[in-house]
Formats: sequence, structure tokens, C-alpha cells
Amino acid sequence: MPELPEVETTRRGIEPHLVGRTITAFTARTPKLRLPLPEDLSGQLVGQRVAEVVRRGKYLLVRCSAGCLIIHLGMTGHLRVVPTDTPVGRHDHVDLALDNGLLLRLTDPRKFGTLVWTAGEPLQHPLLASLGPEPLESGFDGAYLRAASSGRRVAIKPFLMDSRVVVGVGNIYASEALFRAGIDPARPAGALSDRECATLVEAVRSVLEEAITEGGTTLNEFMVGEERPGYFRLKLAVYGRAGEPCRRCGAAILSNRLGGRSTCWCPVCQG
Repeated sequence: MPELPEVETTRRGIEPHLVGRTITAFTARTPKLRLPLPEDLSGQLVGQRVAEVVRRGKYLLVRCSAGCLIIHLGMTGHLRVVPTDTPVGRHDHVDLALDNGLLLRLTDPRKFGTLVWTAGEPLQHPLLASLGPEPLESGFDGAYLRAASSGRRVAIKPFLMDSRVVVGVGNIYASEALFRAGIDPARPAGALSDRECATLVEAVRSVLEEAITEGGTTLNEFMVGEERPGYFRLKLAVYGRAGEPCRRCGAAILSNRLGGRSTCWCPVCQG
């Protein structure tokens, strides 16, 4: 599933091709993704000039002259900017044609993505209004995490993945951040000390920033712009490495399900 680094890499890849351009056509080859596509979406989009492309959590916001297109890539979605004569693939569900002769194309094999138009302030839209702070911005710090986790018995890993607590920290990056911070993913969130909360915040930041630099994690399904893959997967310390030796201490990486998600950790480094 595309997580924050993949979405941010997508944003950086498509932004130069969209900003300042006018949408000349909208094509939908399916009536719905995760949500039904609005019937009048073409009429709302055509003629709109793109002002900026920003990210909020795992959502992309294409801000236009009179509204905003909110996009979520779901589990297997990706965006590409391609020439208008690019052949349509089986899972190419949505095209936005631009006045520079390019298309913004949404490909989504499982159709779990979301495409919503709003004429109001997008950050107040129901999809975004309850989201927590951005992990790479100043609102997410050790003091915030300590206050948010106080008294909470839920394990720290699913707590960290709760978008109401902090946005964009999915399974991969929560696992990696907890390893870097030396924290057992099953520990109750409320049991972390002030120092551990500060250490974990810095670990989250460093993991996400490094992943963004590397273009994300997903090698097979994620593409952006010229289809640059994500290479952060090659540096993963624990995620997806159950039974393999820890890169730091050599102990076998353990795996279990926590909060309904597969979780890997080192019993020595995170003991």
C-alpha cells in the first residue's frame, strides 16, 4: 500500500507537470473506486487551472482555481503523467487531460482509491478533518506524543498507525521507526517515557525522510512520473524479514500479528 513517502514522492513527481496547467478533459472508465465517482465530476473539473499539488497524510490535494480534487491511492493505486496517446491499460480508470498535451492517469487494479471534488476548504472535508498532525512538521514532537499516549493501553505500533494520532505512518514505517528507537512494538503506548517518546518521534522523522529521499518502498506496484521505483525496501531492517538475522545484532527477526497487521521486530535490539 502506498504510504506517506510514496504519496510524497508522487506529489513531487506530478507537481511540475500540473501546476499552471488547465484541465481540458476528464475521462472515467469506471463508475466507482472505493466511493462512487460524482456524476458531474467532468463538468466541475474541465476548465479548472491547477494552482498547486499538496499532500495531507496519504491524500493528494490538487488545488484548482475553484475547488480541490482530493485523491487517495488506496492499496494498489498509482499516478503517472503520460502523453495523451499512451495506450489505455486494463486498470487505467481515470484520466485528467491537460493543456500541455499530457494526461494525469490513475491506475488502480483493486479500485480501492478515492477521487473526490470539493468546492470548499479541503482540509475541512470529512475525509481530512479528523486527521492528526503531519509527522514531519513541528506539531508532532515528543511532548505531543507523550500527551496523546498518556493512559493508553493499546500497543505502541497500532497507536502510531492511527491517523488520528499522526498521519501517514503505516505498517512499514512504524515497524522501522520502532526498531530504530529500540522499542518493542507490543509495549502499551502509555508506558513510554518522555525520553522514549522523543526518541520515537525522531525515529519516525528519520525513517520517513530517508524513505522519501529513496523514492519510497514499493518496487513493483508504485510508479510516479517517469516510473521511478522506490528503493527504501532494500534498506529495511525488520519489515518483511521474519526469520532473517538482524542487521545490527544478528538475532533472528521475529514476527507476529499486532492490531491485525503483520509485525516484525528484533527481540534483542527492541527487548
